[in-house]
Amino acid sequence: MNPAHIRNFSIIAHIDHGKSTLADRLLEITGTIEKRKMQAQVLDSMELERERGITIKMQPVRMKWRIANGGDSARGQQAKGTDSKAATSAAQSTPGDYILNMIDTPGHIDFSYEVSRALKAVEGSILLVDATQGVQAQTLTTLNMARDTGLVIVPVVSKIDSPLARTDEVILEVSQLLGCPPEDVLKVSGKTGEGVEHLVNELIRRIPPANTSTEKNFSSLVFDFQYSNHTGVIVYVRVMSGSVKKHDKLRFKVADREFEAIDVGIFAPEETPKDSLSAGEIGYIVTGVKEPGIASVGDTVASTKDMTPPLEGYQTPRPVVWASVYPESQDDLALLRQALGRLRLSDSSFTYEEESSGTLGRGYRCGFLGMLHLEIITERLRREFNLELVVTMPTITYVVKLKNGKEITVYSPALFPDDNDIVEVFEPIVTMKIITPPAYMGGLMKSIFDHEGNVTSVDNFGDNRSMLTMDMPLRELMRNFFDEIKSISSGYASISYDITGSRLADVVRMDVLIADEPVAAFTKVVSRRRVEEDAEQSVEKLHKLLPRELFTFKVQAKAHGRIISSRTVSGVKKDAAGTLSGGDITRKMKLREKQKEGRKRLKEHGTVTIPQDVFVKMMRSGE
Repeated sequence: MNPAHIRNFSIIAHIDHGKSTLADRLLEITGTIEKRKMQAQVLDSMELERERGITIKMQPVRMKWRIANGGDSARGQQAKGTDSKAATSAAQSTPGDYILNMIDTPGHIDFSYEVSRALKAVEGSILLVDATQGVQAQTLTTLNMARDTGLVIVPVVSKIDSPLARTDEVILEVSQLLGCPPEDVLKVSGKTGEGVEHLVNELIRRIPPANTSTEKNFSSLVFDFQYSNHTGVIVYVRVMSGSVKKHDKLRFKVADREFEAIDVGIFAPEETPKDSLSAGEIGYIVTGVKEPGIASVGDTVASTKDMTPPLEGYQTPRPVVWASVYPESQDDLALLRQALGRLRLSDSSFTYEEESSGTLGRGYRCGFLGMLHLEIITERLRREFNLELVVTMPTITYVVKLKNGKEITVYSPALFPDDNDIVEVFEPIVTMKIITPPAYMGGLMKSIFDHEGNVTSVDNFGDNRSMLTMDMPLRELMRNFFDEIKSISSGYASISYDITGSRLADVVRMDVLIADEPVAAFTKVVSRRRVEEDAEQSVEKLHKLLPRELFTFKVQAKAHGRIISSRTVSGVKKDAAGTLSGGDITRKMKLREKQKEGRKRLKEHGTVTIPQDVFVKMMRSGE
């Protein structure tokens, strides 16, 4: 395929701005998927994506489009009422067959690493903005990522068919943001298909042809990969030079591992074998490599004859949230290890390493890009591998200076030193932007203060909206901050953030004891000024969630070396003597005394069984 007739682009947007719906219409109008076979969110193949209505994994797909000699697209000639702008755009493009490689990307901030990888495989991006919501905080973050990568931005306003659409206002907002004329902002409806054909022609006109090298040997960038039990690692590549076909001898340059291509193909949107992939194209290569740790995103897959240096890859993502994951039964430890390894092949942005706990046994300390990322990974472990898990309270990384002169990095609350051993603690700080209607400013300011936020600027943003810029401890972001902001603003506020440094923290470890035994999964590092409030909340919540036992036990929270909150869970009352009828009263009295002694022994030696759902509900602070 001539690279001049290849257009590679991604769709970037804030969450719930209609990316997947627009992708559906693009697939439909280009004939990639027959209309009778269409379903909503066709590129969101994961069950969790469909349930939650969000994109978790980026998904590439190849589409075809023809521009005829008359200046109209072949599809446009058959359609009624094709607008004149579409014909004009097509007339400025060379007639012929075009390949459009699209990568649909996630919108949630936790999956921004997926977006960054997709951006390096393309030359342009559709910046999608909801006509009912306008520019949101995450819109700014993804736009900056695309600009930093040097991509051509095609601004598009979606959901123009909605009765709540503020199309003209939002177009003006987008044009001011990008510094372009309002007429350059395109209008579409992913639901009805209005404006989608014009968008396809504009993509061909505005986005430059695929960037390729004059090098004749095959070279490609790995931007994603997955694993198959039968064929091993399947790498998703953007071909930079040369071409590749089945049985070619190839090499992972960074890993320095040679292999033979079992198969090559494209995404249409399912994996479709092809004779070859050439410069400018996006496709896949079946490697046959089954050892873990060989394939990695950002590596260069090239011909064994290619002697050029590896292509510039990706920065390694830095986990910001940590949690320990243990199998409910230690017999499942090997299965958990295998499951984490398999998931790592499809999501390179989380990390794991083995650890052990005196109460929970052996498990894995995992690093995630955010709370939603943590929830998605643990849910996939349960669903895809049928694992019953115990997940500890999520935390962040602290740097602690001790009185003995040592400096340690603490990833687990259970390993956080005692208060009297600490000189000072440093914690990560985020710089955050919140875009909100001014009417909610008062409530938001109170919440920001409660979460130790420091507002540095307030600016007018677009039509009747304000943008707050602030610094806040990452620790406070995890304390239900997102849900609070959405609740206070009735869903109108949007948030984006970046980790920008660290500062001194006034925090302390809080342990939770059940029946006088500390439970590592419930240990937290909390603000010193809120420790009593957090202790009361944790104890009260556990008191409600824990099932009653045959004996009475206590739920307690401990900090500063003392118990600061306590609740008693009463034992189940079961009178064995009540089943006796007739006979001497002393018979019943003896049985009750025996039962009383049994309860006393249980209280001294019995253990409390904590069901799996209690760990899950404690992890989700919003429940």
